[in-house]
Amino acid sequence: MSYATPAPTVPETSAQRGLLSVFGSTLFQLSGIFMLSPLLLLMLKEAEVSTTLAGLFAATTWLGIFIVTPFASVVTQKLGRRPTMWLASAVPLLAALGFFTTDTLWIWFALELIAGLAGGLRWVLAEAFIAEFAPPRQIGRYIGAYATMVGMTFVIGPTLLAWVGTDSDTALWLVIALLATGLAWTALIPVLPPDRDTHTARVGLGGLWHAVLSHPVIMLAGFVGGFFELGLASILPLYGLTLGLSASAAALLVSASGLGGTLMALPAGMLADLFDSPAQGRRLLMRVFTGLILLSTLASPWVIGRTWLIWPMVCIWGASGGALYTLAMTDIGASNKGLTLLNSTAVLVLTYTLGGLLACAICGALIEHSVAHGFPALLVSVALVGLLALTLRGNRHKGKPV
Repeated sequence: MSYATPAPTVPETSAQRGLLSVFGSTLFQLSGIFMLSPLLLLMLKEAEVSTTLAGLFAATTWLGIFIVTPFASVVTQKLGRRPTMWLASAVPLLAALGFFTTDTLWIWFALELIAGLAGGLRWVLAEAFIAEFAPPRQIGRYIGAYATMVGMTFVIGPTLLAWVGTDSDTALWLVIALLATGLAWTALIPVLPPDRDTHTARVGLGGLWHAVLSHPVIMLAGFVGGFFELGLASILPLYGLTLGLSASAAALLVSASGLGGTLMALPAGMLADLFDSPAQGRRLLMRVFTGLILLSTLASPWVIGRTWLIWPMVCIWGASGGALYTLAMTDIGASNKGLTLLNSTAVLVLTYTLGGLLACAICGALIEHSVAHGFPALLVSVALVGLLALTLRGNRHKGKPV
């Protein structure tokens, strides 16, 4: 399959304005969301809601993302890309207003599900917009910068909440202000030319399956990235406690993983742009980062009794997992446009989150019952399969035009 970069369809000035609008809206929107999420959980605990129910409430966001992601291209085909982005940015603001005006729990769950649906749309659309607006030979740079900024919002939101406090109305109004500012930034998105594949591209589940068949190994790279960055980060505190770390040190493992992913996204994207053959360069870098994951996981059996090893190992997991997602999204953005780009982005989001969910579901049990053998064996297996698939794919396409 050829991965030649499609000719740009957006004028340069419009593309620059589009990039600015997506970066600006995402910065404010996600900062507000990551400030709102812990605030809502604290409000639930103050209302003496059980931890189990609070956990289900938090998981409702991911349910919404999973429900809407396969149909992102369908919604976009019906409404258009700009109106869909406006909708995805307006719904969280309306949901936040609902949270602050009612204490009825089932309404909170409904609002959280609706906000999750909007979040899934925004995730797919925003990354597709970045790939669409970025200059052809700088797609990796812009996607890496975007991923770095998204990582920063995970810190900005909770930090703002800690700064203003959780016991005053200031936090509520600041959340509303951030979400409203994010919505306002989406007004800068330029009018886009009609998608060339509006009437020919497959949408919905058929479009997703076509995207999987078109980029099978790229989707596998996304799965591996989600497994080691998203999924393992969720269970790292449990892993640290099992190894004998204190509660505070175990919690800091999540920060080490997140720091690695945030710091590596931009360098990985910039490095991918430097190759004379960008497609082959991305494949090479994917193999390198997957190889780093494999080498680091081989050290995991020796972490028991040598807990200092866990810190560089976890940092490598986060950094390499984040780099794999950035490179996979760059590859998709360089070879697709229009609704086909949305379909491929949606599949990458699904495989990334699927990797994270499977890691959460399986690794928790393995850490509890077989931290010395079963847990390392699973990690090595996932990394090894990913590396073999990327290597075989790279050899198959060596020498072919890209």
